Amino acid sequence: MPNEIKSYLTYLECPECHVHFSADELQTICPECNSPIFACYDLEALKSRISKDEVRQRPRGVWRWAELLPVRQASFRITLGEGDTPLLEAPRLARSLGLNNLLVKDEGLNPTGTFKSRGLQMAVARAVELGVKEFVIPTAGNAGGALAAYAARCGAKAHVYMPKDAPRSTMEEVKSYGMELILVDGLINDAGRMAKADATRAGWFDVSTFKEPYRPEGKKTMGLELAEAYGWNLPDVIIYPAGGGTGLVGMWKAFEQLEALGWIGPQRPRFVAVQPDGCAPLVRAFQEGAERVTIWENAHSIAGGIRVPGIFADRPILRLLRQSQGTAISVADAEMIEFRQRLATQDGILASYESAATAAALAHLVQQKWIQPEEKVVIFSTASGLKYL
Repeated sequence: MPNEIKSYLTYLECPECHVHFSADELQTICPECNSPIFACYDLEALKSRISKDEVRQRPRGVWRWAELLPVRQASFRITLGEGDTPLLEAPRLARSLGLNNLLVKDEGLNPTGTFKSRGLQMAVARAVELGVKEFVIPTAGNAGGALAAYAARCGAKAHVYMPKDAPRSTMEEVKSYGMELILVDGLINDAGRMAKADATRAGWFDVSTFKEPYRPEGKKTMGLELAEAYGWNLPDVIIYPAGGGTGLVGMWKAFEQLEALGWIGPQRPRFVAVQPDGCAPLVRAFQEGAERVTIWENAHSIAGGIRVPGIFADRPILRLLRQSQGTAISVADAEMIEFRQRLATQDGILASYESAATAAALAHLVQQKWIQPEEKVVIFSTASGLKYL
């Protein structure tokens, strides 16, 4: 059935200057604002042609939302079985924190073991539809594995730049798919500089976080699924580990689009962005009331996926945190280790360190009474802990 569905993609827009860009040409960022650009859809036309009951009855997977996704031709709607990940109860963790309505969105069940599958699936599918044959990405690990998988699925090539201290599993993942792996001294921002220089010389297409428009569209499906799971209402709080923050922006977009379709009301969850104490540029900017993030010097953390010293989409992320009356919080590596063990031993959820950071942040917010016992809370387990053994 998804193969018969039309995409209602219309144009791309810069959120800063609101200039429009063609959605049917390969695009990167807004050159005037040095800002990400985002996909826009004809929601008014779609409103009379789709119902939430119809979407619910379609075969499971991200493409059941195809009207709200950017790939036009069915033949380019590649899949390895992404999406519709479960919302798991964590009753012992919830009870220990005095909570009555805690759920864990387990993204580790995606094809490459992480939520990166969603974003890279969409970025690769749309880029290949527009003629791209060779990709490049700097990564802390998991995004590189996902790009390698979907490039292989499309018959494309990928060049993955990864810090030397990334998890060994992600290095082997890239090589297993037959893609080029380049190991870099330093962090993801160092990998980014090298990848950009090589891509410019070779003409590869860069699918770095927010450097093209469609990774947020894949991550948006997490928000669509949450709304459906909550009966077209929304939870009170979403706690999310923020490296580049693509999922935060994607879910915010999802909720805006669902409201425009008349499927949900104006209420929004309070978004919480979690970062490590050793690399918390977003937290610092939020607490200082700043509009931009400054580079975090000497970044360090065991959670490589959120050890991101600079954030390209800082403006839209900071706006949505404030508009949702949310917050940004940092946690220590020791707390990630503790809550990773608690999730595993108490509730059988083997999570990554990045995922455990959300549980640690939750404990702080409950203690501060920022979260109340009866509130509906979702924390994101963004990757399977199996990738870190």
